[in-house]
Amino acid sequence: MSIFDFLGGQFVDVIEWTDDTRDTLVWRFERHGNEIKYGAKLTVREGQAAVFVHEGQLADVFTPGMWLLETNNLPIMTSLQHWDHGFKSPFKSEVYFVNTTRFQDMRWGTRNPIMLRDPEFGPVRLRAFGTYTLRITDPALFLREIVGTDGEFTTDEISEQIRNIIIARFSNAIAEAQIPVLDIAASTDQLGDMIRARIAPELAAYGIETPALTVENVSLPESVEKALDKRTSMGVIGNLDAYAKFQAAEAMEAAAKNPGGGMGAGLGMGMGIAAGQAMGAALGGMHGAAHAPAQSPWGAHHGAQGYGQAPQAPTHAAPPPPPPPAIERVWHLAKNGVTTGPFSRADLGRMVTSGGFARETMVWSAGYEGWMQADDAPELAQLFTIMPPPPPPA
Repeated sequence: MSIFDFLGGQFVDVIEWTDDTRDTLVWRFERHGNEIKYGAKLTVREGQAAVFVHEGQLADVFTPGMWLLETNNLPIMTSLQHWDHGFKSPFKSEVYFVNTTRFQDMRWGTRNPIMLRDPEFGPVRLRAFGTYTLRITDPALFLREIVGTDGEFTTDEISEQIRNIIIARFSNAIAEAQIPVLDIAASTDQLGDMIRARIAPELAAYGIETPALTVENVSLPESVEKALDKRTSMGVIGNLDAYAKFQAAEAMEAAAKNPGGGMGAGLGMGMGIAAGQAMGAALGGMHGAAHAPAQSPWGAHHGAQGYGQAPQAPTHAAPPPPPPPAIERVWHLAKNGVTTGPFSRADLGRMVTSGGFARETMVWSAGYEGWMQADDAPELAQLFTIMPPPPPPA
C-alpha cells in the first residue's frame, strides 16, 4: 500500500445513512478508526437527524439537508476544538443518525387482569390491548437519556418500557373514569386520548412522543363472559314464567305427535305422562285394596303350625293406566308488530269479551305454517259465534 492510499483511507469524505429496516431508531456511523475530513459532506435525509459526539460530549445536531463540515457549520464543535479561521485538519467524532419518522403499529397489552369496581357488576377483572405510534422529537435528549453509546438502537429495546408506562396510566385512567363495563366499547377513543395525554410528560423527558394511541379491545374473563351471555339471553327471553309455559306446551305437543319416539319422546311428554302414570298407579292401588279377600284365621293358624298354607285368593291383573290428558293448544297473537302469548283458548275467550281479541286478530300456533286471522282457525272461530250480544243501553 502506498503512502497516498494510506492517507486517503484515513479521511472520510461522505457521511450518510440509508435505512432499509423498519425498527431502527438510532444508528452510529462506523469510522473504523478513520478521521472525518474537514469539509466532508454530511447528508441528512428527510426523517433523519445527525448528532455529533466529540470526545464523549454532544457537539452538534444536524437537520435534513446536505452539510459541509466546515468551521461556520460547526459552531459548537469549533469552540470545543478551538479551531482558528483557515486551520483545516481532520477530526475524530462519532456520528449518530436518529430516525425521526413515525413507527406505526407498536403493540401494548396487559399481562395480568386489572381489578376494577363496576357500578353494576361489582368487582371485575379486565384485560386490554391496543396500538400506539412512536416518534423521536428531541434527538439529542433521546441519545443522552436512552441510547448512550449503543451503536444500533431498535424499537424492541424501548417498547417494553413504553408498554409499562401505558398500562400503568391505563389502570389509573379507567379507574378514575368510572365507565361501566358495558359502556367501555363506546368509550375507547376517549380512553385512548386520556392515556396519551397522561403519558406525554413522561415520554417528553426522554425526547419521544406518541402521536396516536388506541384501545382496541377491553375484555372480561371467560367465566364472566359466559355469565354475561346467560344474562343477555334472559333479557332477550323476557317473561320467564310465560316462556317456561310455552316450552312445556311445545314439548307436550311434540310428544303427542310422536308417541313412539322412545326416550326422547318420553322426556318430551314431561309432566303429562308423569301425571297420568301417577294417577293410574294411585287408582290401581285403591282398586286392589278394595277387592283383596280377607285371610282366614284357620289358614293362618295352620300355616304357623306347619300344616300348610291358607289358599291364596285369586289375583287380578292391574288395570292399564288411563291415557294422558289431552294437550291444549296454545296461541300467539301479533298486533302492531308486537308478538304476545302464549294464550290458552280460555284466555282468548275472556279476551273476546273484554274486546282484546277479535276475528281479524292475527294468530299462530305450533303446527300451522304461518300467521292467519283468528276467524280462519277452526278452534277459535267458535269463540265468536257464542259471543254474547252487546249490553243494552243504560
